[in-house]
Amino acid sequence: MESRLFPSAAAAAASVLVQVLLAASLSTSAGFLQPFDLLYDSAVHAFYGGDYGAVVRYMEAALGSYREVRSTRVRCRLRCQDKHQFPDGFSELPFFDAVLRRAACSNACIEEKLGPQSVHKVSDDVLQDFHRRIPYNYLQLAYQKLKQPDKAAAAAHTYFQANPEHVEMGQNLEQYKDLQGVKEEHFVDREARPHQRTFTAAVRRYERGDYHGAVALFEEALEEYFKADVECRALCQSPQRFEGYDFLRYRYSLHEVVSDHFTQMLHCEHECVRDLATRPGRLSPMENYLPLHYDYLQFAYYQVGRLEEALECALTYLLFHEGEEFVTENLEYYREELGHDGKPREEVAWYLRRHKQELELLLIGSKTMGAEFTEGNYWSASGGRDDSTRIPSSTDGWMDYVPISEKKKVVDSAQLKEGGPLVYDSVQLVQNSAALNGTQRVLLDHVISEQECLDLSHLAHAVTMAGDGYRGRMSPHTPNEKFEGATVLKTLQYGYEGRVPMRSARLFYDISERARRIVESYFVLNSTLHFSYTHLVCRTAITGQQDHRNDLSHPIHADNCLLDPEANECWKEPPAYTYRDYSALLYLNGDFEGGEFIFTEMDAKTVTASVKPRCGRMVGFSSGGENPHGVKAVTNGQRCAVALWFTLDPLFRELERLQADEVIQALETQSVWGQGLSINPKDEL
Repeated sequence: MESRLFPSAAAAAASVLVQVLLAASLSTSAGFLQPFDLLYDSAVHAFYGGDYGAVVRYMEAALGSYREVRSTRVRCRLRCQDKHQFPDGFSELPFFDAVLRRAACSNACIEEKLGPQSVHKVSDDVLQDFHRRIPYNYLQLAYQKLKQPDKAAAAAHTYFQANPEHVEMGQNLEQYKDLQGVKEEHFVDREARPHQRTFTAAVRRYERGDYHGAVALFEEALEEYFKADVECRALCQSPQRFEGYDFLRYRYSLHEVVSDHFTQMLHCEHECVRDLATRPGRLSPMENYLPLHYDYLQFAYYQVGRLEEALECALTYLLFHEGEEFVTENLEYYREELGHDGKPREEVAWYLRRHKQELELLLIGSKTMGAEFTEGNYWSASGGRDDSTRIPSSTDGWMDYVPISEKKKVVDSAQLKEGGPLVYDSVQLVQNSAALNGTQRVLLDHVISEQECLDLSHLAHAVTMAGDGYRGRMSPHTPNEKFEGATVLKTLQYGYEGRVPMRSARLFYDISERARRIVESYFVLNSTLHFSYTHLVCRTAITGQQDHRNDLSHPIHADNCLLDPEANECWKEPPAYTYRDYSALLYLNGDFEGGEFIFTEMDAKTVTASVKPRCGRMVGFSSGGENPHGVKAVTNGQRCAVALWFTLDPLFRELERLQADEVIQALETQSVWGQGLSINPKDEL
């Protein structure tokens, strides 16, 4: 008989609170759309309570609300954009007037359709969950419990398209394929982007030799692409973030505020090109995405005898890649056959003119923001072509995964070293890289003592908070565990306030420095290793959530690049922490079940080494794609460790660590005591 999950008292209370908030948010505007973050939260609480019918009801409503909010914002901003045009040429006051009128118009339109915008303002974490399609993970499990395998298969497939590194979901999909009643047509991507879906279908027609069908689909894909481009740019007209600005001290004029906003908006629009070319399940955009439509079309039109259109598409392609050899040869062939020249498509010429204007504005902004933008960021060189014939050449290899940004090797193998001094007498080498079946890996014991493990464990129970360091997310990696953490600076602040013994807070600071020195010495680094991030973290198995569990405590990943198991690559580009060079995990205990640290091959499946945590044990490794790693599920008890990431670039030193250094220096400077530091006199220093 299947067990049923019931929420704890706290979870039940939280669920009631969510319903009260949801009702309150709608009390003055019953006809308005329900906020998708509250619906999402209700679905998550229902999941933990074992009410899978409610999970489906709330989660499907949340997805619908999310789509409606997005489409309403797009419609309103486009309407107001048409109503309040920017003046021809640049005139300061009319331009700013149009910006402000557009904003007021959009706000009024959106609130008329959705209600107060504050109701629909959601956290970055919730938005990130929807972008990563996390709701479909919950839906897959809920539909599975409700004995609806066809819907579970669709949800699983949708989630997996954006999370191909999720090994367990891949295994679930294989199981669904064997279930009775589940058909191939059930494996649909519910979040498929129309322009990409049509483009893929067009390429398949093209490869089968159905050129008439390919022409129709490529033309449709272009219409959908330009529509998606307009929508993406409309969404950029929202309030922008200004990284590094202190809003309490922000005292700029109206002109500067509007200018800063518009520059940020242009940066957002610049990213639309990458966004529209990035397929689910890929971590970088397809190279040459938009121009490829015209490259395919020029040859497909040739195959169906429509040389006028073939000439037009060849000329259009050359707007992106002037002088490209094979298309230029095709172009000459079309001209010879037709006896006249042609013109590229006007909509593309206009599109590129607009981009050029945006780039010029961005280049002006880059003088103060330190950014560099070139047209090469938009379109990179075309791939190889078959030049075996003089007649127009076809396109092949479009599926090749080539990122626009440059691929960089994380570690230069000629410079790799290890086996340096361990600095401290008590530390013992357990396994080196060879024994761990990899590169730049080490396993050490007795880095800290039993008493230090005990003191730090007690400290963790006093200072860690759910999701601390991960924007308050209780379970950033899996809903089956509670995740808690604390930074060095926060711990020292607790020491000042007398909430924990200062000697314990100081111990956290000191042992992290000990770990840094060991890693720097053992790997024989020629320059100083700086802290990038330091985190005291505990993972606790949630009671009642461990039956038939098949996920990981922390999915397989690399620390400074985006792991793509399908392509067997790791892309060193944002949003990865590309500046991280080495990582270390120092364990405080081993009295729990599961939780083994594992290294894998880049396929995220083949385990190359496994480490069982215990007090004083530390694993250190270089942070790149040569060391994919993860944590197996913690199925019982609590697993605590100090997680450390290091950088060789002083520009990326951890700010909180620098502040913690100042606190420690203050403690050690006698003159500071006369300045009235408020330290609890009962603390033992």
